[in-house]
Amino acid sequence: MMKRLTKTVAVLALGIGLSGAASADQLADIKAAGKIVAATEMHFAPFDILVDGEYQGICRELFDEVAKELGVTAEYLDLPWSSVLPGLEAAKFDIVNAPVTITAERMARYSFTLPMGNATVALAKKAGDTSIMAPADIAGKAVGSQKGSAQLDQLKAFSATLATPVDIREYVNIDEALADLAAGRIQAVANSMPLMGYAAVQRPDTFELVMPPFGDPKYFAWVARPGDESASLISAINEALLKMHADGRLDAINAKWLGTAPELPVEMPAVQ
Repeated sequence: MMKRLTKTVAVLALGIGLSGAASADQLADIKAAGKIVAATEMHFAPFDILVDGEYQGICRELFDEVAKELGVTAEYLDLPWSSVLPGLEAAKFDIVNAPVTITAERMARYSFTLPMGNATVALAKKAGDTSIMAPADIAGKAVGSQKGSAQLDQLKAFSATLATPVDIREYVNIDEALADLAAGRIQAVANSMPLMGYAAVQRPDTFELVMPPFGDPKYFAWVARPGDESASLISAINEALLKMHADGRLDAINAKWLGTAPELPVEMPAVQ
């Protein structure tokens, strides 16, 4: 199932625009080509990970199953997060299979699939740090989060409710933030609960999850370009996800990586 990825493929794909110009029916074009080209940033474990050049993670396994349901082959691009959504808008690829947090602002700009992950914000701290026992304990402390993420926005909103604002540090990717946490340069990292929990499970001597999560419940989904062009594609992917809900594949893949399967809605959640 796993295919070796190379940066050369990603660069060439972006340079020539694998999906080409937008057309009236994106799904028809994808089926005619026999492939769907998806982009993500492969530094967001456990959803997207590069291991010895191989793309792995929840999104890889889920999207491979979706591609099978569509009757096409999935091809994946590894891009910096800051270029993923702009690349989608420029029709450089067909869809973003990164776990994108559903927000009202993004829903006005993109077409979302049904949720495929939990995006509620939680904190990771240094293992054994008793100065942070609850989210409010990050008041006045240095906390990292990812640039351009919905979790960063929620961290900023939460910081504004505290007596002493959080010293928020923004990182290009979450791996860099966790590296600074491990080195003691910051005191916590804020991101989705599954991501922070996975970091704590993988490196229990280094990281610890701070519970409960904070902020409103949020969900991850995949995104396509807006409008009628992508309507049939989104509908087909949603049908595939509902089938995976029913036959247990969605829960099984989540449980494999997280140790548990989060409860996910089978309808689009209301967002503010």
